[in-house]
Amino acid sequence: MGDGRADPRRRVPRTDALLAEPWLAAAVVSLGRDRVKAAVRQAQDRARRGEIDPDQVRDAALAALPPAAPRAVLNATGVVLHTNLGRAALSHAAVTAMVAAAGHTDVELDLATGRRARRGRDALDALAAAVPQAEAVHVVNNGAAALVLAATALAAGAEIVVSRGELVEIGDGFRLPDLIVSTGARLREVGTTNRTTLADYADAIGPDTGFVLKVHPSNFQVSGFTSAVPVRRLADLGVPVVVDIGSGLLAADALLPDEPDAARTLTAGAALVTASGDKLLGGPQAGLLLGRAALVDRLRRHPLARALRVDKLTLAALAATLGDPATPTRIALHTDPASLRERTERLRDAIAADGHKVEVVPSVAVVGGGGAPGVELDSWALSLPERYARPLRTGEPPVLGRVTHGRLLLDLRCVPPHADDAVRAAVLAVPGEH
Repeated sequence: MGDGRADPRRRVPRTDALLAEPWLAAAVVSLGRDRVKAAVRQAQDRARRGEIDPDQVRDAALAALPPAAPRAVLNATGVVLHTNLGRAALSHAAVTAMVAAAGHTDVELDLATGRRARRGRDALDALAAAVPQAEAVHVVNNGAAALVLAATALAAGAEIVVSRGELVEIGDGFRLPDLIVSTGARLREVGTTNRTTLADYADAIGPDTGFVLKVHPSNFQVSGFTSAVPVRRLADLGVPVVVDIGSGLLAADALLPDEPDAARTLTAGAALVTASGDKLLGGPQAGLLLGRAALVDRLRRHPLARALRVDKLTLAALAATLGDPATPTRIALHTDPASLRERTERLRDAIAADGHKVEVVPSVAVVGGGGAPGVELDSWALSLPERYARPLRTGEPPVLGRVTHGRLLLDLRCVPPHADDAVRAAVLAVPGEH
């Protein structure tokens, strides 16, 4: 009779021991105990059948589980507001506020009186304080929703006058004309693709005009033989001017001189400004509406506003973002190239000390996310062979760079300094010739 201790089935780890293992314990938190336990038992059965070694049970169980969704990644692309990576990274203050708001909150309750209160008043008050040029403000769930609400409430069954050169596609095949027509408004296109004059707008305005719409082409540039009409001149036409500034810049920024901001746009005479919260503001996805009190009140009271209402987590994150100017977005935009070079060189030296060949090269970062398309930011990056791209992208944590001319560039501008060790470990974990 053989030695029973040699039977590999006796080496299959116990279920309770596996569930206590850190990686699987973390999976229990995100996926639930029953789901993880089923994956563990499936892996144990495979080991008992001899399909895998008992030492591989933990890894097999992990492999059978879906990855956490969404997965946190390190953005080393040099694109500050990368749409595919969720645009703006939230500040620590915003994350903390969202965690606090995850339970029961006073989002729509006055604790002093015990009565119902204005929903999201902290976020709305903070937005109003950030842009005092606005008589009133409102928030919906994204930038497109802000424009849809404005078109529905102010121009359903009427005409919206807009320049042909501003009928943009906002991404993923969604086009501004389709978006507006879906609200029941009619588009009255004026001018040409490259030139629109004040007379073009004036000739189109009539008794059926709901408002004039001006859209900032935030994801492309038109140059050459062009002309456009500024807001201050449109404001003299006698009808409301609604301006979609897009990028969410609330006040002027010297780094972005050509990017319109809410404060100056309202001062120029806009009746209503719409913008996104998850772009240059550096906050959560939200649609910001700022302008004349009578118009904002019409939007707020429209039945569609209820369908576009933001949740308590967004309101909490927005309020915290508005109270904390040092957002990751602002830090990344204004990082000094010289200090970024020093940091990148330190990381290069740490990686090279372990035998990996890596260089530091000049890089160009961009704003991204449909903001400031002509702005380039001087930057620096680690340069590695292109073969590093996939293993870094699929590792833990995923590290995303950009491939240029057969090299993988890792620009640290949007990577938090505390994550440099994680980048180093990820690079060192890539097998093969160094």
